[in-house]
Amino acid sequence: MAVSRTLRRLLQRVPGRQRFGAYRLLPFFFILGGAMEWFMINVRIGKETFYDVYRRKRSERQYEARMEKSE
Repeated sequence: MAVSRTLRRLLQRVPGRQRFGAYRLLPFFFILGGAMEWFMINVRIGKETFYDVYRRKRSERQYEARMEKSE
């Protein structure tokens, strides 16, 4: 329970509680999303990034769909 107590204390230190309520945390989520997107585009694990794998899988699915359609 020490983690939840520490987390609660940390969240209470974020300014704007009365004015914005829970929405005061939105900038943190935008920053987290941007960091995650940057990581997926720029960081290579092995020889590929996330988007390399995504593009390859998408083109494979399109190729398979074309092959099934032509049969």
